[in-house]
Amino acid sequence: MNDAPIWLLTSVLAGLLIISAFFSGSETGMMSLNRYRLKHLAKNNRGARRAQKLLERPDRLIGIILIGNNAVNILASIIASIISIRLFGPELGIVIATLGLTFAILIFSEVTPKTIAALHPESVAFKASHVLKPLLKIAYPLVWVVNQLSNALVRLLGFNPLKKIDDSLSKEELRTVVDEAKEENLSSRHQDMLISVLDLEKIGVNDIMVPRSEILGLNLEDDIDSLVEQIVNTEHTRMPVYEGDINQIVGILHMRKVSRILRGGEGELSKEAIKRFANPTYFIPAETPLHIQLINFQKNKYRLGLVVDEYGDIEGLATLDDILEEIVGDFTTNIFEHEDEIARQDDGCYLIDGTANIRDINKTTHWDLPVDGPKTLNGLALEHIESFPDAKVSFSIGNYRLEVLALSEKMIKKLKVWQVLSRGPDEL
Repeated sequence: MNDAPIWLLTSVLAGLLIISAFFSGSETGMMSLNRYRLKHLAKNNRGARRAQKLLERPDRLIGIILIGNNAVNILASIIASIISIRLFGPELGIVIATLGLTFAILIFSEVTPKTIAALHPESVAFKASHVLKPLLKIAYPLVWVVNQLSNALVRLLGFNPLKKIDDSLSKEELRTVVDEAKEENLSSRHQDMLISVLDLEKIGVNDIMVPRSEILGLNLEDDIDSLVEQIVNTEHTRMPVYEGDINQIVGILHMRKVSRILRGGEGELSKEAIKRFANPTYFIPAETPLHIQLINFQKNKYRLGLVVDEYGDIEGLATLDDILEEIVGDFTTNIFEHEDEIARQDDGCYLIDGTANIRDINKTTHWDLPVDGPKTLNGLALEHIESFPDAKVSFSIGNYRLEVLALSEKMIKKLKVWQVLSRGPDEL
């Protein structure tokens, strides 16, 4: 080698630096692969399948890469020393070879290829797998020896070198993945739906139920004509049936069961017939998380249930549609609902009914009113002022200003609400 021409040694040195760059880039590319995306790509991409197979034993993969890289770098240092000594003499040549080769390896064989691999891990890793897989087979005995020695050292340090890494995502990590999904890969609509699914476990049935005071049901103490009028005019397919008080529930009546009688096909409708046609009531504990209740609805073949508190008193009514709307948003239009429950005004404020659900207000206005306590705006206002107002009052909750507009004997009926932008020290 000492007699080889300078140009040949220089060419070999350049080739070794390129090979070193290959190993460095391969290491970064392989270790930077997204495991979940790799599983998806492996279905239709041979390079992805090879990379996935190599990553099943990362100790062997790292072993072949480091053996190759170190062997190439050692050989490069020998050749660089020969070139420098022949050009500059023994003393100065060693210094120049050390400094020059260190700089060349850092720039051309480490930083540059690793940067490219970090930016384009799939492209680099899939191409590198064509070389690494056969190279691993050829050098397997050497890799095996190195792995045995390194694994023994790892065990001495108290670690298991063959332990499988749990790379499954937690709920919060999955939420982060969905939040950071790019617009071109996942539409904002689909993002919202996926986030809503993850949020189901944080929301209780009592957060989305129709409150007891707003339940529309059939009171069997009313006369039959009044009951028939309710049945004919209702927009609901199911209604609770009770006697005197909603806690004295009889069952849930499906309108389809009485439609034939109402059309005159099977005699006249009576209270006894309503009782007979009513299905058993399905009760739901108030604190049941929505993701559990969704499964319960499916398992028990129900679409509607009455929500009860810890004492067995009925708090409200919840339906399967209510839960689905938490995921996909409002997909039905109820012409009987008040359209101005949350009404935006020209000046940017909102006129809101006291019975409006706080979570619905937040979704409509994109606000962040507290949802951990009371479920309605009336409840939130009363909790804050700690007494029932005897006149119109104005107060603040966080960055929101609330003004009572209308009162009844038992509740705040209407409020004016607007968001107050926080002010900096210079504006105070």
